[in-house]
Amino acid sequence: MNLLTPLAANALPAFARQTGQNCVACHAGGQFPELTPYGRLFKLTGYTMGSRTIPISAMGLASLTKSMTPTSDPGFAKDANLIFQTGSVFLAGKVTDNVGIFAQGTYNNYSGDSGYQGVWGSDNFDLRYADRFISPSSDLIFGVSLNNNPTVTDVWNSAPAWIIYAPTQFGVTGPDAGPIVNGLGAQVAGVNAYVMWNNLLYAEVGGYKTANGAFSFLSQGTNDANQTKLSGTNPYLRIALNHEWGAHNIMVGAFGLNANVYPDPTNPTGPTIQYKDRGIDAQYQYLLDPETISAQFSYIRETINNGDVTGIALNPSNTLNTLRVKGTYIYQAKYGGSLSFFKTSGTSDTTLYTAGPSGSPNTRGITPELFWMPIQNIRVGLQYYAYQQFDGAGTNYDGNGRNAKDNNTAFLYVWGAY
Repeated sequence: MNLLTPLAANALPAFARQTGQNCVACHAGGQFPELTPYGRLFKLTGYTMGSRTIPISAMGLASLTKSMTPTSDPGFAKDANLIFQTGSVFLAGKVTDNVGIFAQGTYNNYSGDSGYQGVWGSDNFDLRYADRFISPSSDLIFGVSLNNNPTVTDVWNSAPAWIIYAPTQFGVTGPDAGPIVNGLGAQVAGVNAYVMWNNLLYAEVGGYKTANGAFSFLSQGTNDANQTKLSGTNPYLRIALNHEWGAHNIMVGAFGLNANVYPDPTNPTGPTIQYKDRGIDAQYQYLLDPETISAQFSYIRETINNGDVTGIALNPSNTLNTLRVKGTYIYQAKYGGSLSFFKTSGTSDTTLYTAGPSGSPNTRGITPELFWMPIQNIRVGLQYYAYQQFDGAGTNYDGNGRNAKDNNTAFLYVWGAY
């Protein structure tokens, strides 16, 4: 079952205090963490706009999860129980005129890595140097980021680090199989350089390695035996075209990540498994009070080559495709709803994918959500994961009579920041 971490968050009272703006200025309809054009500019310029102030914020998430047919699987351990799920503290804001930081430490109240015990650990981290040159014909922003999660540097909500938010911790909340780019958060250390030219063309290039040694603070709280270990420096590339007109803005982009992963994290030596993730994405926003409309599209194709590694997969190579589409409507920055469609498909491999007898990762479903924001830094929401297919089938996918719809999960949450 999916325990989704790190917890995506970027709506911080520390940033609001620094800029003197409310949450709606930076977040579409106040729906954190989705950024408005102003919010994207704030992040691209290194979190440095405004005046230095108290750079500390906190966030908490309480939830009640109810699954259609829970089992003894640990993923359902807290089914139908009201719990304090997770909380974070943040060091965030302007350091100098050119340096800013967004650093998140998270307390997971039911960590699967520790037998469902409370654990503190590193979460999203983004330390930036940025500068901006403006002339009558050109506007150039450039910067460098030290971070611990591929695509956490991104300013669009269609990126893998940001397209999922307020994740559930119990029950089934997505397919077991996912691209490597989704699983490297708080596992790696990366240095990325980026430019935004005329608010039109964005480009970013960087490299990621295992967050150990001097960079081990970026992966604190991750059990060493469960930390993804990379061989050498692994390249990342991002490019996007952005256009704004009136109340509308749109982006289309692509990214690529190569990751050479040691099969045994406790013994990071010898041959590696080669992952190649190639993604395309798009985002549209309409922002005109009292209405906010936004949509995201993300498609990632991953190629997995086992090389000289044996015993990991039956096939010498496999492919995995993930598709996510989401639309959101918000009224008066208080009342909103969204509908997401997700689909995972790929080659069948009974050694690589052991959850079902078919060895298929194919899973699809929808996630409707309703939410209410009584004040700008609190959200109350209800999500529902509805599955049409799971691990290769709609019925009897595990060979023991369990159907895809048995994994349907409702998730009521209260999410707030201070």
